Amino acid sequence: MRVISGKAGGLRLRSLSGLSTRPTADRIKESLFNIIDPVVKGAKVLDLFAGTGALGIEALSRGAEFAVFIDKTRESISIIKDNLKHTKLEHLAELYLTDFEAGLCKLSCLNKNYDIIFLDPPYGQGHELKAIKKIVEFQLLDKKGIIIVENEKKDELPSELYETIKVDSRDYGRTAVSFYKLKE
Repeated sequence: MRVISGKAGGLRLRSLSGLSTRPTADRIKESLFNIIDPVVKGAKVLDLFAGTGALGIEALSRGAEFAVFIDKTRESISIIKDNLKHTKLEHLAELYLTDFEAGLCKLSCLNKNYDIIFLDPPYGQGHELKAIKKIVEFQLLDKKGIIIVENEKKDELPSELYETIKVDSRDYGRTAVSFYKLKE
């Protein structure tokens, strides 16, 4: 796993041991960032279910203003810290060791909103649906922002979800990536 492009392009990232996380494959990450490239520079990014931090770090490397990383395991937060330090991007990041619901609640109290929100939860548990509901409820997505959800292709997401609408979807083997924006 590596940073594909930008300031930290080519640097390898540490990953978690075992099968508890499923980092986004480099080919999916490269395709995803080719799609969202016009909105990354200067963006405020939220990497929810951050795992290794690869998506948020890629955004920072490509010019995002800052990124918030949320994960519920100490091991993930430790790996993200190491990866941010290795890429020299730690000054652009905030990390929260908490589950996604408490993390979203905390962010709502801080009155923050985001241009890009990455959701890469464990497959098959429905966390992405709950997260999108909370993101909309807490008004964490900028009016022109985008939520990017990675999930198992067999668990197809609806075209409309909690005041958001799916504007694009791509399949990569058994993985699907869906892009949601707020309804106008």
